[in-house]
Amino acid sequence: MSDWGVTNVDNQTVHYCFPNNNLSCSKSIRPEAEYIVVYIFVSVTSVFTVFLNLLVIVSISHFKQLHTPTNVLILSLAVADLIAGLILMPVQGMKLIEPCWYFGEIFCSIFPLILYVVVVASLGNMIIISVDRFIAVNDPLRYPLKVNINRVVVSIVVNWLFSFVYSFYLLYDFLLYPERNHTCIGECVLVVTLENLIIDTLVCLVAPCCIIIPLYMKICFVAKRQAKHLNLVTEKKAKSEKKAARTLGIVVLVYLLFWTPYYIVTLSFGHDENDVLIINIMYWMLCMNSCMNPIIYAMFYQWFRVSAKYILTLKIFEPSSEYFNLFPEEK
Repeated sequence: MSDWGVTNVDNQTVHYCFPNNNLSCSKSIRPEAEYIVVYIFVSVTSVFTVFLNLLVIVSISHFKQLHTPTNVLILSLAVADLIAGLILMPVQGMKLIEPCWYFGEIFCSIFPLILYVVVVASLGNMIIISVDRFIAVNDPLRYPLKVNINRVVVSIVVNWLFSFVYSFYLLYDFLLYPERNHTCIGECVLVVTLENLIIDTLVCLVAPCCIIIPLYMKICFVAKRQAKHLNLVTEKKAKSEKKAARTLGIVVLVYLLFWTPYYIVTLSFGHDENDVLIINIMYWMLCMNSCMNPIIYAMFYQWFRVSAKYILTLKIFEPSSEYFNLFPEEK
C-alpha cells in the first residue's frame, strides 16, 4: 500500500478508505459530477426538511390557538421529522454515494438505532392521529371530554418509549457486538435477520394498516352519514373535523406509500451486503417522508400558511403575538 492509499493490483488502481491503516477497506471511485449532484440534492433536501419542520414546531409551540390535542400530535411528528432532517437524511444521503463509513465504530452502532426509533415513533404518531381523528369525527360534541392535551402527551411519551424499546430489541445483537458491523475499517453494514425482518413487517406495516385503514374507512362513512343530519350548530364543527381528518388521512397515505416499498424490497433482498445500495435507497425514501408532511400542511392547513408568514416576517416577536388570529374567516 502506498503512502497515499493507492496501490496497483494486476494493473488496476485500488483506493482505500483510510490510506494509513493496513486494515482499511478498499473503495470505488465515482465520477466527480455524480458526487456533486448527490451532495447538492442531499444538502438542499435536508435543509428544506429542517426548515419546514421548524416552522411547524415554532407555530404550534408559540400560537395559543394551535394548542390543541391534534396539534400536539402533529408537533410530536414534526420533532421526529426534524431529527430525520438533521441527522438521518445527511448521513443516509452520504451512504448513497460514499462507499466508506467515516463516522467511527460507535456512531455506526448508534445510527441505526436513531433511524429505527425515529421512523417507528413517526408511525406510532400516525396511529394515534388516526384514533384522534376517528373520535373527533365520530363524536365531535363529546370529543373535548374524551381527548385532552394531558392524555395526548401521555400517549406520545408511551409511543416514544415503545419505539426505543422495540428498536433496541430488533438491533440488540448489532448493538451488543459492534465488531460484527464491519470486516474492515471503513465499513458499516446493518445486518438484520430474516426473523426480525418478518417481525418488523408485521409490527410496522401489517398491524398499522389493519388499524389505520379501517379507522379512515369508518371516518368516511360517519362523515357521509353526518352530512345528512347537520344543523347550524354542528355544521361548522363537523366540517372542520372532516377537513382535518382528510388532511391527516393524506399524511397517513403518503407515509404508507413511502414505507411499503421498503418492506417489499427488504423482504425480497434481505440486508445482504451485495444489495447495500438498494437498501440505502429504501432508507432514504423513509427519510424523505419527513419532508412531505409540512408540505402537505402548507397545501391544506390555512393556519400553517398564516403562522409561517408571521414567523418569517418576525411578527412573532411583537407583544402578545401568541394571541394572533390564525383562522380568518374562510369563504
